[in-house]
Amino acid sequence: MSLQRRDFFKIAAAGSAALLAGKATASTDSEVQDFKSSLGVLVDTVVCIGCRKCEWACNDENKLPTQELKAFDDKSVFARHRRPDKAAYTVVNKFTDPNTPEKPFTMKVQCMHCNHPACVSACIVGALEKDPLGPVVYDSWKCIGCRYCMVACPFQIPAYEYSNALDPQVRKCTFCFDRVTKDGKKPACVSICPNEALTFGTREQLLDVAYQRIRNNPDKYYQHVYGELEAGGTSWMYLAPCDFSKTELPLLSNDEIPKQTESIQHGIFKSFLPPLALYGLLGLIMYTKRHGADEEEDGHESA
Repeated sequence: MSLQRRDFFKIAAAGSAALLAGKATASTDSEVQDFKSSLGVLVDTVVCIGCRKCEWACNDENKLPTQELKAFDDKSVFARHRRPDKAAYTVVNKFTDPNTPEKPFTMKVQCMHCNHPACVSACIVGALEKDPLGPVVYDSWKCIGCRYCMVACPFQIPAYEYSNALDPQVRKCTFCFDRVTKDGKKPACVSICPNEALTFGTREQLLDVAYQRIRNNPDKYYQHVYGELEAGGTSWMYLAPCDFSKTELPLLSNDEIPKQTESIQHGIFKSFLPPLALYGLLGLIMYTKRHGADEEEDGHESA
């Protein structure tokens, strides 16, 4: 298969754009600083009853494979620990409070929509972006399937459609972006929650609600709001009846993860760009000279 000169220029330009886009994307995230008014959800695992209706609503809203709502009454799934994947953007798991082992509690997990998302920082083509309203949104058209986002996420959330040979995509909670930002509705999981275990609002509002619940019921709640500070803060935050080390949420420092990784990432880009540019230029010169020689040879033969 021969490579046309126009195609060569296209590939060279695309490669350069991808490298430059990675640097630009990582810098853009740091510009979003005020998260008080960004949207989020408070997950109160103390009042969650493990009905799993949020799982059904998420599947239905995102057109994922699902069953009738009644099928989600099945609690036998709690016998094994589950994780979100390409066919289920959120799942509910059951945990035991060491202080009250006779009263297990349940916890919904999904993308945390971090204030400073490591996945956005790691994405070299800008397929993942932090919207100023709060959600981390994904553009499948830009995605090149490198899956760096999966490695970077401290919550191990992004999933990949390995079985889709034609158009594989990264899959995760969308925060019901269109439903929330265009239709003015709550996320589907929040709307269906029957026990106010999920509360939708701005981060500032949610933190007020969280600390009010802790103050009003200090015996029921562990004195910490997970996600207020972890990894620089997240849009989804949690209340629990016990230490979060007893849940599946990772114990993270308050440092923004991109700040820890971007210096390394930018160093790699900085080190690789000059040799890549040099090899690209040499390749372009060789191709142009070779193409010119072929045309000259063809001209002599035809004469």
